[in-house]
Amino acid sequence: MVVAPLYELSILLYIASILLYFIDFLQQNRKANDIAFWLLSIVWLLQTVTFVSRIMETKRFPILTMSEGLYFYAWLLITLSLVINRLLRVDFIVFFTNVLAFFILAIHTFVPSSQSPAIAERLVSELLIIHITLALGAYAAFSLSFIFSVLYMLQYSLLKRKKWGARLWRMADLAKLDFLSYVLNLLGLPMLLLGLILGVIWAYIQIDHFHWYDAKVLGSFVVLLVYGIYFYKRVVRQMQGKAIALWNIGSFLFLLVNFFLFGSLSKFHFWYS
Repeated sequence: MVVAPLYELSILLYIASILLYFIDFLQQNRKANDIAFWLLSIVWLLQTVTFVSRIMETKRFPILTMSEGLYFYAWLLITLSLVINRLLRVDFIVFFTNVLAFFILAIHTFVPSSQSPAIAERLVSELLIIHITLALGAYAAFSLSFIFSVLYMLQYSLLKRKKWGARLWRMADLAKLDFLSYVLNLLGLPMLLLGLILGVIWAYIQIDHFHWYDAKVLGSFVVLLVYGIYFYKRVVRQMQGKAIALWNIGSFLFLLVNFFLFGSLSKFHFWYS
């Protein structure tokens, strides 16, 4: 239908767009929203060019096959997202609509259909690489967030005990440590979500007997839930300070359990998510 690099570019731009929409969703960051909108517009343009090319190639409206239907469905969702974003400003709808559209586009892009075996194998291989990269990127962000929370607790303890030594002044203030921890989780959560979406697609393509009850699969979704609760507590409940720092530390410790213990129990995972 179209060369693989165009597919891959759409996916990468879409990932960047969703990350920025997530930041705007939680922080009401209009600059992030504007950049996300233009990235999504580029994705829409690439998809539209591809769709029109397909019409010219087949001399019909290309929605008759499952692959064509998925592509058109993803295009419709992206189109609606752009309209909603500009006219209605309903950020909650925009973010989750784009997560769904990303899932549909990823299925269309990476699931082998009419591609040659060589192209299909290459796409599946690159799907795994993107999945691992996103997962490890999320883990790195969560790790740094964990470190900032530990520093927060250390700073909090020193202040409570009125230890005014040089060690205290070499660390950032509590508000900054709390904010940096939050920002890193803000980057990590959508990366983990998108990585899990691509990982599930890869597993369905490559693994003959893929089961949702695999230890690492379940553990990864629980990690997603735990960090989702973190944002619920932080954004909705307005929880800050010691309580949210302790939750963040506990979330990261569970992430380590999932990475090492559940990964070793998994039937198809090795060291990656």
